Amino acid sequence: MSDDLEVHGRTTYRHGDLRGALLAAGVEMAREGGPAAVVLREATRRAGVSPNAAYRHFADRDALLQAVSDACLGLVADRIETELDAHPATGDTVADARMQLRAVGLGYIAFAREEPGLFRTAFSVPDNLQSAAEPRKAGIRGRTPFQLVGSALDALVAAGVLPPERRQNAEFLAWAAVHGLGMLVIDGPLRGLDDHMIAFATDRLLDMVDRGL
Repeated sequence: MSDDLEVHGRTTYRHGDLRGALLAAGVEMAREGGPAAVVLREATRRAGVSPNAAYRHFADRDALLQAVSDACLGLVADRIETELDAHPATGDTVADARMQLRAVGLGYIAFAREEPGLFRTAFSVPDNLQSAAEPRKAGIRGRTPFQLVGSALDALVAAGVLPPERRQNAEFLAWAAVHGLGMLVIDGPLRGLDDHMIAFATDRLLDMVDRGL
């Protein structure tokens, strides 16, 4: 993700980076209210420019929402990378591979809970698998959430945990499982669970993913 995206700081226009200011404003709105809150006119107001100025960078609200969605996916990847950093390698190849996959799931679900507006926005635009690894969806280290899942699965194969014949398309299963729990926790019937219950559900789910692969 571009360093020009200021999701926590000032979003007003700086000369030469109007697109970045509009995108940062869009991410700020998504954080506050999810995809429905991303409005092009409001983005221009927050950036301190006239509405007409935005059209050189975003043709309409849908174009802005697409860019914000991509940026949010990059932030998902950043949160996963942070979780991976919290579990450094120990030298035990099998244990490290299992922990890598687990950390991906932990980071993913943590992001859903910490940033529900951004999480909803990340998956608010219809997409396809062919674009899941595009750089515009990557975090600051250049990897997308889909690539991070794939890397963890490749590590399981290399460690002899996951048979090579079961590796193909395993991303779909692992991703669907953690995404489902994330959505149930923020928008579904699991919203009322306390932190302890959610942590327990997360651990059990990740155990199931590990064994099921």
